[in-house]
Amino acid sequence: MSFNRKVLLGPAALLAVVGLTVVALRPAYAATLTEVTNFGANPGGMRMHVYVPDARPANPAIVVAMHGCGGSGPGFYSGSEFASLADRYGFIVIYPSATQQAGFGNCFDTWSDAAKRRGGGSDPVSVVSMVTYVERQFGGDPNRVYATGSSSGGMMTNEMLALYPDVFKAGAAFMGVPFNCFANAADYPPGSSRCTGGGMDRTPQQWGDAVRQAYAGYTGPRPRVQLWHGTSDTLVPYQLLQEEIEQWTDVFGLSQTPMATDTPQSGWNRRRYADGSGTVRVEAYSIQGAGHSLPAPGMAAYAIAFFGIDGTGGTPSSPGSPTSSRPSSPPASSPPASSPPPGGAACRVADTVNAWNTGLTENITITNTGGAAINGWALTFTLPAGQSITSGWNAAYSPNSGAVTARNVSYNAVLPPGGSTSIGFQATHTGNTARPPAFALNGTACAAA
Repeated sequence: MSFNRKVLLGPAALLAVVGLTVVALRPAYAATLTEVTNFGANPGGMRMHVYVPDARPANPAIVVAMHGCGGSGPGFYSGSEFASLADRYGFIVIYPSATQQAGFGNCFDTWSDAAKRRGGGSDPVSVVSMVTYVERQFGGDPNRVYATGSSSGGMMTNEMLALYPDVFKAGAAFMGVPFNCFANAADYPPGSSRCTGGGMDRTPQQWGDAVRQAYAGYTGPRPRVQLWHGTSDTLVPYQLLQEEIEQWTDVFGLSQTPMATDTPQSGWNRRRYADGSGTVRVEAYSIQGAGHSLPAPGMAAYAIAFFGIDGTGGTPSSPGSPTSSRPSSPPASSPPASSPPPGGAACRVADTVNAWNTGLTENITITNTGGAAINGWALTFTLPAGQSITSGWNAAYSPNSGAVTARNVSYNAVLPPGGSTSIGFQATHTGNTARPPAFALNGTACAAA
């Protein structure tokens, strides 16, 4: 399948020429997450949700925000800060939902041969169809399209930047792996993966060649890349950040030595790689002590600043300046995770465990089934004997075994009536991979989904 960018952009360009407003053609979305069906070619069988802020320019930027394994587009919408930033800066957010299975379930396909070839099919083609739909339906600016994601979504971010450098202008990959790291589906699950098992060490040129071969003959500009990883990540090992750096610096023909390093926030060590004009093409964040739990509060704002759609420009010419790509102000925070939650609330919990050898991941979706919003929550449950949490995401967990309490983080403290949020953790086990027998939210027992 070939990809003709000029043809796909025709309708949006025509709107600009004849002076029609996008509002006259789009559905009456009112700043809510909305599912879109029949958005175009969809070989990956994916679902698409879109968030369109009420206040936006005629040709808004587009951000594709992708969830981790076991998650969903709506879950990443409620569990990340991209929608609130869209309200502030007027860009549109696409939240794809992966549906393919590879050990964990609902992971973006970054392992198949089809997914490693431009126009080859599978999830990458589905994502590009979503972008084209938003360009056509909402007048999205084809010159301001960006990708970001967490874990499997971070892996898919690297995938999209490699396969479609003419579509995406920049990307921010949280806890990802280099493009073409996985050999096949059998290499994907932790516990058996060479890619995430610590056995992957290629030269910068080998990594760069993988990107160049994905779209052979392409000579146009490459998307700028921002990379994030926790130093204590054991699910997707921290050393893979260096492999990502080597891949993208080689693609840009940059030195492996950063032109500047700084600490924009406590525990955030940033390395920046710039070209001869001083433009930062690659920047990498090492988050001290963080496990498989990114993006943490405030990080999405740095990604949006790097893209240049928060008004700061995004392509600093002074890589030594610690504030040159910093957001103008941090996003508003919800109550901190340590604040005591209010009284009990009606709830429903869906819980999925994916286990291997001596490890497992558990993905939990909490739904407020009551008639009032929950502002601050604590989910309690008891882990089966022999299980011990090693890292988690979208909640703060304590203790790591026995009777556990998962408390909200700043960006998912509020659960509106009917609203859901997805959390999860990685754990070790000694043979018992069962789920907790029951859950309670703010002291009230939750129904099982």
